[in-house]
This record gives sequence, C-alpha cells and structure tokens, in this order.
Amino acid sequence: MSAVVRAVGRPDVMAADVAVVGAGPSGLYAAYYAGFRGLSAVVVDALDEPGGQVAALYPEKLLYDVAGHPAVKGRQLIDSLVEQTEPFGTEYLLGRTVVELDRRDGGWTLTTDDGARIAAGAVVIAAGLGRFVPRRLPCSVPYEGKGVAYHVPDPRAHAGRDVVVVGGGDSAVDWALALAPIARSTTLVHRRNTFRAHEYSVRQLHASPVRVVTEAEVVACHGADRLERVEIRHGDQVSTLPAQALVAALGFTSGLGRIADWGIELEHRKIPVDRAMSTNLPGVHAVGDVCTYPGRVPLITVGFGEAGTAVNHAATRLRPGTRLAPDHSSDLLPGARPGTAAPAASAA
Repeated sequence: MSAVVRAVGRPDVMAADVAVVGAGPSGLYAAYYAGFRGLSAVVVDALDEPGGQVAALYPEKLLYDVAGHPAVKGRQLIDSLVEQTEPFGTEYLLGRTVVELDRRDGGWTLTTDDGARIAAGAVVIAAGLGRFVPRRLPCSVPYEGKGVAYHVPDPRAHAGRDVVVVGGGDSAVDWALALAPIARSTTLVHRRNTFRAHEYSVRQLHASPVRVVTEAEVVACHGADRLERVEIRHGDQVSTLPAQALVAALGFTSGLGRIADWGIELEHRKIPVDRAMSTNLPGVHAVGDVCTYPGRVPLITVGFGEAGTAVNHAATRLRPGTRLAPDHSSDLLPGARPGTAAPAASAA
C-alpha cells in the first residue's frame, strides 16, 4: 500500500463527525466525501490495511468497470482512494471490529473489540457482504504464516518459490495467473473439472504455464519449520509436489457479524435503506454491498454514489442549514478546502 494511512493506536475515546465502518472502496469514498463536506471522519476495519475485499482478494486484478479508469489494479484503486482522504486528516482504526453501537447525546458511540470507543454524530456502514474469514484446509492450518496464506498481497514475495493455489473461483485463477511469471512453478488444484471464474480468465489459465490439476484436492502438508511440500489426491493416486507456498483461495464466510445485534432492520442478511441511504436508526446509513433497495446493482461505482449520497444527507443533519448539494469541486481554489469558492471572474 503506497498511500499513507494515518493509523492511530488504541485511544480511550475518539471523536469524529462521521464514523465509517468498513474500509472498502465505498467506505473510503465516504471518508473522503466527509472531508469534502468539512466533516471529520474515522474509518474502522477488521483488516490490517484499507481496501476490504478488493485488497484481500484481488489486489493485482485489473478492474475494468470503475468510472474514469479504462483499467486499474485493485491495489492501485485503493491507494488512490486512501490518498484522496489524506488532505482531510482521516484517521484509521485498522485490525479492529466494531462490536457495539449505542445511542448517546443525539449521536452514536461505537465500541471496538479492543475497547476503543468512537463518539460520532453519524455512522456510515460500508462493511461489504461480511467479514473476511477465510475457509481453511484442515491440513494447512499448522502452517499458517509459515507458507500458507489465504490471499496474495504482493505476488513478488513468491519469486523463486514453488506455489500451489487451491480453488476454482476468480481469486484462485487470478492469483495463479499473476504468480505464473514470478514463481518458480505454479500449480492450481481444484476439486471439480469446471471453474467458477470468468470464462476469459479460464481461457488465459489454460494457455498459461500454470499446471492445472482438476478433480483433485490437497490432503496433506509437510515441512519442518515451514511448508516444504504438499500431497495431492487425484482419484486413487496421491502425488507429492514441492511447495514453499500454498494459497488457499477457497473464499470466505459471509455474515454481518455483530452488526446484526445493533438493532438495525435486516432483509435477507442485508440492510434496507431509503433514498438518503438511511437505515431505521437515525443518523445511521448503509452503503455498498451491505445495503439493499429495489433495483440496486452491485457495482463499485454504484457504491461510490451511495457513499456520496449518505454523507451529503449526514452533513445536513449534523450542520442544520447546510445545503444538501455541495459546492462544485471545480470551483475550489487549488489546495483549498470545500467551502472556499474560487473568485468570480471580473467583467472585461
């Protein structure tokens, strides 16, 4: 992550105009837009770095459906979103989970799993579809952090290694393709003979140097201090492959976690919102894939619009008399904060 993140330690109580729960693309844009509207923001996320599922599952994958970017890697998109928040002093509480939400003095107090508290006037829930809790291979658990991982933050870290990737979805195929030109060898193991990944990616996979083993599974891991090799069962045969790295791309368990205990109305494990992106709790909004309303389309760019809508409505609630529609960003002086309009052109 090249952009600078103002991560803070464990304060007893923090205060912010807007608390954003979730540091995925929608949450990061909500934090930026809070700053754009002159509001302070703190972002809380269970992962140790911003980016949500984009950073955890496909940081090196090219995204083609983000407005203004013909193609952008997931990591680059997150870096840009973090950089966009920097002028406003956005603070980040990373590696923490919000476990309680309590109404206090017309606003809200959020409590994290390590006891930190955030007093906020408004809350934007941008937690995606759920927590990133990877599905594990039983045999690989003893080697977690010793060669076994569940995502690939930086493919270059696997240069010169024999890598085995397990899974049949987009993440597994994308990581295998990204590792193929870097690792000494790359093997993709999938328990079925068909893939859930995008058809174009699967065609690339079969045309790549990746060894593809289908209708197979990893049944054992071996090594002294670190992973050294894995056993693969294919039908009645068991073979052994060298493996200094095993990427178990088996997906993640989804669920709202403690959010479901906050008194928020739910609809099929999602949060229904109105046109202001408001939930049934006053001052609490939901954006991104965690929210639902008739006709919603699950796109990153849709989440950006929802984040802007939520924050603009929060601004009018927190600052009575504030206009819902913000100033045009093109009217700002270079380097100026929102609210500082460029001088009108003089008449000739």
